[in-house]
Amino acid sequence: MKMILYLTLFSACSFLLFGIACFTTVQMKKEFTRYGLASYRNIVGALQLLGGLGLLLGLYYSTILQIAAAAGLSILMVLGFMVRLKIKDSVIQALPSLSYAILNAYIFFKLLPQL
Repeated sequence: MKMILYLTLFSACSFLLFGIACFTTVQMKKEFTRYGLASYRNIVGALQLLGGLGLLLGLYYSTILQIAAAAGLSILMVLGFMVRLKIKDSVIQALPSLSYAILNAYIFFKLLPQL
């Protein structure tokens, strides 16, 4: 079970940082413009922050919250991967979104039996 703890902490911290970056960095603004999704940047940032917080709070308060956050982040990253494919990014550019989708799906499926 320690592995799930570490993976959850890694994912949560990553998404908290990604969420903050959506609101604060010029680079993220440019990236969302490149994706053709500039008007969704703040929504995606908020979802990333909520997902990261959900993973962290779920560790201490509610497995259901942790499971829901992992599922939501996995879906968000599958959509991100699809956007990368649609705009014809390289596999290397698309790999992080796919990796985070798989990571959060793994957390989701490992925790599901605890319900």
